[in-house]
Amino acid sequence: MTTRKAFLIDTTICTACRSCQVACKNWNELGVEQTKNMGSYENPMDLSPTCYTKIKFVEKSGANGFNWLFLKQQCLHCGDAACMKVCPAPGALYRNDHGAVVFNPEKCTGCKYCMTACPFEIPRFNADTKTISKCHLCFNRIESNLIPACAKACPTGAIKYGERDALIAGAKAAGKNTIYGEKELGGLGCMFILKDKPSAYGLPDQPQIKAGTSFYKDYMEPLWNFGAPATLIALFLHYITFGAKRTDNACEGEHNNE
Repeated sequence: MTTRKAFLIDTTICTACRSCQVACKNWNELGVEQTKNMGSYENPMDLSPTCYTKIKFVEKSGANGFNWLFLKQQCLHCGDAACMKVCPAPGALYRNDHGAVVFNPEKCTGCKYCMTACPFEIPRFNADTKTISKCHLCFNRIESNLIPACAKACPTGAIKYGERDALIAGAKAAGKNTIYGEKELGGLGCMFILKDKPSAYGLPDQPQIKAGTSFYKDYMEPLWNFGAPATLIALFLHYITFGAKRTDNACEGEHNNE
């Protein structure tokens, strides 16, 4: 892998203009979807197969009055990606040379294991194509030396894209020492500078891979990979050794019936 690239999103200067949402839909040629007014400026209310990224609106009220928290929701491209651990289809989820976790719909079987395993509940299932979808970090733009569409469209510079280590160093040099995702889950490919605790944005304070996911990858999958071929080999050896033979008693029973 070449130098790992990443997003660093500074929520303190995000204005929720949603240019990133529009740019993402435009570049990926994602269709429109009908939505309903749910009493919030947030629209749409959730990610979907035709919405890879969106701005989440969190209303906060307290002693200092009313306040907004904004969060860009998307795949966080974990360094230790649970979705890749559980995916049974080779090549359906893979890491490209820049560290992005990319999905290949042509190889996806629609098992939804990644949806269950993701600590951030990001992948969405497309009922029409029977495959999952999510942000792929505009890998097709990156390959052409272009930055992701959302970062290019952001008018305030809240979405920065570049070499991961350089982004972290730059933020800390600016006095922004607490970076969500710097070390979590092997280091996230989409990090945040937050002005409140992660849970206030709906993010897990300490994201972890679920125990069942680790158990499957570390124990069940190797056992299956060894056990299935071993079982087939044993059945084959049994067949060529003994053949499809009936017992003598069964033969005698048929003879007597005649």
